[in-house]
Amino acid sequence: MGTRLWLTGYRSWELNAYGQEDPKITVIKYALKNRLVPLLEDGVDWVITGGEQGVEQWGAALAMTLKPDFPMLQVAMMLPFTDFGHQWNEANQATLTALTAQVDFTGHTSSHPYESPQQLAGYTRFMATHTDQALMVYDPDFDGKPKFAYQAAVAEGKRRDYPVSLISMPDLKEAARAYGEAQAALHDDF
Repeated sequence: MGTRLWLTGYRSWELNAYGQEDPKITVIKYALKNRLVPLLEDGVDWVITGGEQGVEQWGAALAMTLKPDFPMLQVAMMLPFTDFGHQWNEANQATLTALTAQVDFTGHTSSHPYESPQQLAGYTRFMATHTDQALMVYDPDFDGKPKFAYQAAVAEGKRRDYPVSLISMPDLKEAARAYGEAQAALHDDF
């Protein structure tokens, strides 16, 4: 397996998941952790994501919590243009700023403020060609913005060995069940 993992997925609004206490976010992080840990054990040492509200920010925050157990792990946030997130409300801008300050590397695939959708297409191509595999919270049966990343990753897989792993809606339902059982068992121990 390659060492650079592209982590992406649905935006928070696509999952109707908001706020750090939302149980959906807890389940998504649980599912991500269950997929990330084996990849890290197999040699992934870079988790590279974007700054979108949703899976990308949750994934970056989660990856940062895994660093004590995986000291070689580096977390990067690549943004598609220089003023990414400028139109968000203050709280969401502050979250992005705090997260970019915590990760090991932050960069932009375009050195200009937002000008056109071509920057987003360029960003997607960059992520596919500068990583070795992808992990996406995405289900092709449930359309959303990650469709473009998925299509780019699948196309990259036709050019070279580029594994694409999906966490689908059924996977999230299973993660919710497993998480609930784990929490119940934890409470039973006390």
